[in-house]
Amino acid sequence: MFFLISFDIRFPKGEELVYCLLTQDHKLKEPEMLQKQKLRWLLVGGLFFISLGGWILHMRIHPPLNHAANSVPFVVGLISFTAVAAMFLSRKTLAYAYVVNGMLVIIGTITMTHYSVAKPPEEITFASLISKTLFPDILILFTNFMLGKVLFELEILKTEETGVRKGRFFRYPNMGWWLVHLAALSGVYLVGHLFWK
Repeated sequence: MFFLISFDIRFPKGEELVYCLLTQDHKLKEPEMLQKQKLRWLLVGGLFFISLGGWILHMRIHPPLNHAANSVPFVVGLISFTAVAAMFLSRKTLAYAYVVNGMLVIIGTITMTHYSVAKPPEEITFASLISKTLFPDILILFTNFMLGKVLFELEILKTEETGVRKGRFFRYPNMGWWLVHLAALSGVYLVGHLFWK
């Protein structure tokens, strides 16, 4: 269990640390870890607010009581700004939060792209594709994903000098892994849409 205590510490170089995290044995962690913890809280706050804002926006446009299909994004959005945001706060559940957050973004991207294709603007121009489709909403989802990715990478980061992780592009947790899942789930969704009516 952690306790957040607020007080000022002066270091020889003049840095000031406002928040110190005490562990159960009441030993102060290193200043770098404190800064990392502060960054994590800020990023989780950003993830919470962007998820909550997207959820409220979606509920305003598609109230769940109006149509049964609207209950799916209602539940998914609820999970996103409550459970996923909370899971990112714990080191034990951070990897799960990273995967769940990414999968929710993929599902939202696929369904909103389908909706935009099924109900295109009357006049198709570059401007109408940007402003009269769900493209801005998909960008909000991508921001949600990037915040989750940064939270995950921040936990892996040991020091500022830690090198970029090398390895196969299509292996977890690299971006290629997400692209493979986006393509695979898009294919499953397309097959389901074409044959399961």
